[in-house]
Amino acid sequence: MTTFSLDPGPDQIAVRDWLHGFAADVIRPAAAEWDEREETPWPIIQEAAKLGIYSLDFYAQQFFDPSGVGIPIAMEELFWGDAGIGLAITGTTLAAVAVLANGTDEQIGTWAPQMFGTPEDVKVAAFCSSEPDAGSDVSALRTRAVYDEAKDEWVLNGTKTWATNGGIAHVHVVVATVDPELGSRGQASFIVPPGTKGLSQGQKFKKHGIRASHTAEVVLDGVRVPGHCLLGGKEKLDARLARAREGARGGGKNAAMATFEASRPAVGAQAIGIARAAYEVALDYAKTRVQFGKPIIENQGVAFQLADMKTRIDAARLLVWRASWMAVNNKPFTSAEGSMSKLYAGETAKYVTAQAMQILGGNGFTREYPVERMHRDSAIYTVFEGTSEIQRLVIARAISGAPIR
Repeated sequence: MTTFSLDPGPDQIAVRDWLHGFAADVIRPAAAEWDEREETPWPIIQEAAKLGIYSLDFYAQQFFDPSGVGIPIAMEELFWGDAGIGLAITGTTLAAVAVLANGTDEQIGTWAPQMFGTPEDVKVAAFCSSEPDAGSDVSALRTRAVYDEAKDEWVLNGTKTWATNGGIAHVHVVVATVDPELGSRGQASFIVPPGTKGLSQGQKFKKHGIRASHTAEVVLDGVRVPGHCLLGGKEKLDARLARAREGARGGGKNAAMATFEASRPAVGAQAIGIARAAYEVALDYAKTRVQFGKPIIENQGVAFQLADMKTRIDAARLLVWRASWMAVNNKPFTSAEGSMSKLYAGETAKYVTAQAMQILGGNGFTREYPVERMHRDSAIYTVFEGTSEIQRLVIARAISGAPIR
């Protein structure tokens, strides 16, 4: 176990500076264009791949960094550049985490590399959990997976929604219900290989923010996948379902929640990147904007806003780093520390970007300055990967032990 430290070592600092340079030189200059286009920025993903940023090896190195802060540092810097492009570059990792959290060593070795492709032929992957009638309530998933024993195949039917890279992905990871009577404990995750018949893209969503990231429905109509595409394998699933049917507690993690638990601190780090970017713009503006004969930062009303913004950003980062360190060192989230980090960071991003717009006044409301885009991008961070209300519910249950609804 590594000692928790707030002092990144030389390796982490080198990665941070490298990513910051990429975010400043490549991502930021392209941010407004791809936000307006609302398209996947393939050229930038490919540039990231050529540099080794968009690759399984890079994210694996950060994920297994014993300090625990590799992923948070990477996410913060990329999303400091731009949230939409940042999510286009990192969206594949959610599907990769699903395989890491639920798959066998063989499945990880087979599918994780295919999710990224090569620098010459980049690919993306999609994690498909939410449905039109099942977002926060993962126990209500209607997508069914039925086992065809004669052919050793699983047949998937249903519609997924809010899927990052949905429909354009090379590999899709789909959470489906195997036994509806067991609710969330009757679910499993499946790999849908490239080119599988019956999978199609439904509606592509036009969004308020993170518009360079592709979000769409995924329709599964008689999709057949080989038995080995069940993450974790059938023997493990059968044993888990048997325990659940007997009413045993601890019948194994829910397939979707295992993914979200692992990814929540990283999502919090993304939100911190957005907040830090907006804060820096507001600080610079306040130092140079002159009203009534002096820079506006000399007014307490503005200076105190900036003080609060900086304080909340640093507090959010501390929560994210703590949760990330705990996860790497296999320390249980007894007080839902992962949810705490995502909750506070997401709320902080919305608060800080709103304050930045206020400090810029009318300029903050125009697209001449980036805080308008940052404010739009921040809004999703109190919604996806568990709304702020769901995070509070998770935390409340953890600290009380009560079945709070």
